[in-house]
Amino acid sequence: MNIHEYQGKELLKRYGVTVLDGYVAFTPEEAEAAAKKLPGPVYVVKSQIHAGGRGAGRFTNDPDGKGGVRVVKSIEAVKEAATAMLGNVLVTKQTGPEGKQVNRLYIEAGCDIARELYISLLIDRETSRITIMASTEGGMEIEEVAEHQPEKILRTAIDPAAGFSDFHARKLAFGLGLKGKQVAAFTKFVAAFYKAFVDLDCAIVEVNPLVVTGAGEIVALDAKVSFDDSALFRHKDIEALRDDSEMDPKELDAVKNDLNYVALDGEIGCMVNGAGLAMATMDIIKLYGSSPANFLDVGGTATAARVTEAFRIITSDVNVKAILVNIFGGIAKCDMIATGVVEATKTLGLKVPLVVRLEGTNVDLGKKILAESGLAIIPADNLADAAQKVVAAVKKVA
Repeated sequence: MNIHEYQGKELLKRYGVTVLDGYVAFTPEEAEAAAKKLPGPVYVVKSQIHAGGRGAGRFTNDPDGKGGVRVVKSIEAVKEAATAMLGNVLVTKQTGPEGKQVNRLYIEAGCDIARELYISLLIDRETSRITIMASTEGGMEIEEVAEHQPEKILRTAIDPAAGFSDFHARKLAFGLGLKGKQVAAFTKFVAAFYKAFVDLDCAIVEVNPLVVTGAGEIVALDAKVSFDDSALFRHKDIEALRDDSEMDPKELDAVKNDLNYVALDGEIGCMVNGAGLAMATMDIIKLYGSSPANFLDVGGTATAARVTEAFRIITSDVNVKAILVNIFGGIAKCDMIATGVVEATKTLGLKVPLVVRLEGTNVDLGKKILAESGLAIIPADNLADAAQKVVAAVKKVA
C-alpha cells in the first residue's frame, strides 16, 4: 500500500527523522491558511499523487506551464499556485499519458539546500536482508543512475541477527562525502529511518532528495513510503491512510473482497489460486502468443461468492477478450471452485470465452459439475492445453 508524501513525512517524523514543517491543503483557501503558519518567505507547493517526477510533470490544462512542485515567494503566490493545480490532471513519467488528478497539496517551508543526496530502505530479495541504498545523485531518478552511473549507488545490507549499528550509517556517510557534524547528523537520521522501516512493516522507504542544508543538517525533502500489504492487519492506523482515489477501481474492489489483484494491459483475464501458479499462468499465456490482463489470486479459501466477485472484477476490464481459470485444488477443492465458476457465469451472463483447467482434490467431481452445467465452458487437461485454448479463443474473437 502506498501513501502520500505528507503522510509519509508525518510517520517518519514520529521516529525522529528530520522533515520540514508543512501542512496538507484541499482547497486554495486551505493552502493560503497553511502558508500563513510557515515562516516564509519561501514556500513550496507540492502536488500529492502516488507517482514520482511531479516537479518535471505537466498539467494537461497547461502543458507548457509549471510542473507539479512549485517554489513561490509569497502567500498570494501560494494561493495562486493552488488554484492552478487543484482539480487538474498532472502527467509525469510514472503516471502514463492519462495522468492523475491532483486533489490535495502539501504546503511546505522553503529550505536552504547545499547538497542533494538519495537514500532508501528496501528488502533485497537476493540477500534476504533490509538494505540501505544511498547516492550522491539526489534529485535524479535512481533507475537512471543505476543504468548510467551504477558506481554512484552505495549499498549496505543489515544482518537481521545483529540489526542496525551506527557504523552502517558512517560507512555510507563517508561514501557520500559528508564531513564533520554532517556525519553525526546523517547517522542519527539513518538510525531513525531504519527503526521506522522495521516498526511500520514497510516495503520501501525512499527519500529523493535527501538534502544537506547550509547549516549542515540532514533533512528529508521528499518521502515515498510503501507498506507490506500482508502486515496491514497490525497497523489499522496506517491502513486508514489509504487514498482510494489513487487506486485502480478494480484493484480497490479486490482489496475490499480479500482478493490479490493487479491490473495489467493484456487481453486474457486470469483467475488462479496461489501466487506462484498465477505467475506461471501469466508466463505461459505469453509463451503461446497473447498477454494477461491481470494477476488475480483467489487464495486457498475461495468460496462461490469470492469467485463471482473475481469474475466481476475481471470482466469490468473492457480489454478482456477471454478468461482462463487455472485451479490446483487443495484447501480450495475443485468441486467448490467449479460450483463458483458455474454460479458466476450464470449470475454475470458471461459473454467472453471461458477456459477452465482443474487439478487436485475432487477434480473429477469438479469436471462433472462443469460438464453438466449446460454452459459453454471450454475444459482443459493441463496448463499448456489451457493456455493454447484460451489464446486460440482470443484470436477467434478478434
